[in-house]
Amino acid sequence: MPAQALLITELIKQYEAFTGWGDSSNWKNQDFINLSEKIREKTGASISHVTLKRIWGKVKYDSLPNTYTMDTLAQFLGYENFRVFSMRFVPADIPVNLPQPKPRPVKKQFRSMPYALGALTLTGILLVVIMASRTEHSKTTPAINPKDYTFSSKKVITSGLPNSVVFDFDASKSPYDSVAIQQSWDRHLRVNVSKNDRQHTSIYYFPDFYYAKLIVGGKIVKQHELFVESNGWLPVVEKQPVPVYYEIRDALGDGKLSLSPEKIKERNIALQPAPPFVVYTNVSDYGEIYSDDFTFETFVKNNYNEGAAACRLSTVYILCKGTAIWIPLSTKGCVSDLDMYFAGYEASGKKHDLSAFGVDFEKYVSLKIESHNGKALIFIDNKPIYTVNKGISRAKIIGIVFRFQGTGSVDYVRLKNGKVNYDDEF
Repeated sequence: MPAQALLITELIKQYEAFTGWGDSSNWKNQDFINLSEKIREKTGASISHVTLKRIWGKVKYDSLPNTYTMDTLAQFLGYENFRVFSMRFVPADIPVNLPQPKPRPVKKQFRSMPYALGALTLTGILLVVIMASRTEHSKTTPAINPKDYTFSSKKVITSGLPNSVVFDFDASKSPYDSVAIQQSWDRHLRVNVSKNDRQHTSIYYFPDFYYAKLIVGGKIVKQHELFVESNGWLPVVEKQPVPVYYEIRDALGDGKLSLSPEKIKERNIALQPAPPFVVYTNVSDYGEIYSDDFTFETFVKNNYNEGAAACRLSTVYILCKGTAIWIPLSTKGCVSDLDMYFAGYEASGKKHDLSAFGVDFEKYVSLKIESHNGKALIFIDNKPIYTVNKGISRAKIIGIVFRFQGTGSVDYVRLKNGKVNYDDEF
């Protein structure tokens, strides 16, 4: 196996462990879509799910990935770039087949021949040792039977944030001393616990539909649904490690949902040089309404454009069970940085013309979505600007989220399908 292939294999194995999603040979198309979004959120760089599937060997593709792609994949795992990653796992004698500048010609020297032969010999030995060790490891990996494990949970409070969750589990038959509990897809929300423990608690800071996981030896043995509701509209300023929550009364006024810059500054949150993101989220059971059959309408405005917030990045999310819809908006000059996703369908501003999502936020902007029979139409200011006619999966709608760079306002929200008629005028 070429050195580049060995490195990609090692990279994939680290992604399996980092995400907690288990053996990537079992990953579905939706998993690669989700991973693409997570990479974009963490690194700011976009890699399409199709490119990821090519690297993972799901789609036939003979060319090597470019340097930008491999650097981004390594950065998601915490490495400076792919070369730093490669140096961790392959000695310098093994070539890494990244695109390189054309080397200057050098004079041939007979005395370099023994060193070249030595390097080739060492390379061969190292490759044999690496592959042999992996083969031996696969032979000695203990068998793990998911039927030997139990895993369940209960919320401390019915709805509202933050919310603690108590996990009950039995992992006593694990061949390892410790196992892992992971709150969701995010590897950072994984903790190791003793296999002899029977309970563990975690705090959820954002409402959503989660899949909690019990992981043994890097394998997901049990997972279950966990629905964390917001108890109505919840205004939040995104901060790490804990977001800043506001009462709904702090963001209501003049018939609008709007958190003012003054309210943000009252909590000693700086708006410059890096403006925070303000989120209004409402996650609850809206009834029988699904991603492939609904109409959604809203009237929004991004209220902050100073300094680094010149793009006025804004996103309207419709959360669904196991997937999501997000419609991006920005000033007209920043549409290259936008990404649109619709329950399985995706379009990146780097590769698609999303210029119609560039708007004038000096006034309120109306957004309407009509999704029926596998086709969705998106309207801005009553004009159809985008059509999604493929890839829309069917999933139950469970939440509405507005996310504004700096801060923003929402005038009204309407969600309906004939059976459900949600209407909030604030």
